[in-house]
Amino acid sequence: MYFEIPVRDLGRACDFYSKVFETTLTRDVVDGYQMAMFDSSEDSFGASGALVVGDVYVPSLQGCFLYFGVDNIDDVLARVLSHGGKVLYPKKSNGELGSVAEFQDTEGNRIALHEEKN
Repeated sequence: MYFEIPVRDLGRACDFYSKVFETTLTRDVVDGYQMAMFDSSEDSFGASGALVVGDVYVPSLQGCFLYFGVDNIDDVLARVLSHGGKVLYPKKSNGELGSVAEFQDTEGNRIALHEEKN
């Protein structure tokens, strides 16, 4: 699986996502679109994806939700706030399913977080 997150300012979005998720993003141009790929390896679990700037890519609070699996939602939400994002839905336990939360990134997208139950 592969996903793309629409952004308006690739530099600002790269700064935000790299700090919030403590990861590396690699910039590239694909089919004429400026992109920044999330760091992924063949042995990692989950989907790969990118931040993308382009005329058909419009940041939004509506639409599909991307859930990023994290070890500690509280730590991630603290980094969201310290790097210009907003908490839209604070951490909530869903029993055996773990916990979830949602935030708005610097570009205007709604992004969700999931923390497995310990």
